[in-house]
Amino acid sequence: MTRWNDDNPFIKIVILLFSAVCCAVALNVFLIPSNIFAGGLNGIAQLLHWGLKFTGADISTGWFILAFNLPIGIMGWRKIGPRFTAWSFANAIVTSVLTIVIPEVSVSHNALLNALFGGILTGIGIGFPFRFGFSTGGMDIIAMVLQKTTGRSIGTLTMMLNSGIIAVAGFFIGWENALFTIITIYATSRMVDTIHTRHQKMTALIVTNRPDELIAALREHLFRGVTVLPSRGAFSNRDNSTLMIVISRYELYDLQTTVKETDPDSFMNMVATVDIAGNFFDEDKQAELRQSSKQG
Repeated sequence: MTRWNDDNPFIKIVILLFSAVCCAVALNVFLIPSNIFAGGLNGIAQLLHWGLKFTGADISTGWFILAFNLPIGIMGWRKIGPRFTAWSFANAIVTSVLTIVIPEVSVSHNALLNALFGGILTGIGIGFPFRFGFSTGGMDIIAMVLQKTTGRSIGTLTMMLNSGIIAVAGFFIGWENALFTIITIYATSRMVDTIHTRHQKMTALIVTNRPDELIAALREHLFRGVTVLPSRGAFSNRDNSTLMIVISRYELYDLQTTVKETDPDSFMNMVATVDIAGNFFDEDKQAELRQSSKQG
């Protein structure tokens, strides 16, 4: 990603609006009319919207999304800080408003098409904010908080939540709807994988001719351990350095921005990290070490 994409607030606002429109259209045009459910908190909001209809209360899914994200946004602001949370919370609010405003209409009576397009649009709406340093709120903020406090992901929690959504859809609506919900969740995850990354932790291999400058910049923004590997370009026949660094997926934006700013001519390859052993510092530990290094 280039610098103008990363820092220009106008570009981020465009991405935010685009993301919110994708998520709202996915819900109101494809998923809700077919009783097919998204994953995560949006799926919970859909279930509440569907269930309350039997009591005569037709409350938009957008109101439930907003209600979920208010306490989550406050928690994220306190635990994570304003940078990630503010954009993510704004995205959640705009998505909620658009879900309330956009009418629930069905453009297709084919449940499979609705499941696929609903999942694809939701994945687009989730993936692009991640590319630009924020999220759609909800479970993403919870993931950041848990990663910050425990260093662990919420993969199990997300799987349990989505399994619960599928089970409720199957028991109360029909197992065919539950199967279509599985398709939607799968399509969403695949689209997020395509746009961003599915890996909780990744190894970056950065080939650079300016290793000292890049290491200093990485320590300032990420404070991750960096391994320097002497290397040589086969085409140029010139010596260079390959930096190896392991990061979480939520640090990918900062890493890409730092590398592009410091050495635009560098080459970076991201590799999936299956598991790690040893010290992998959370953000609090990183901040503590950064402060210690400044004082020293």
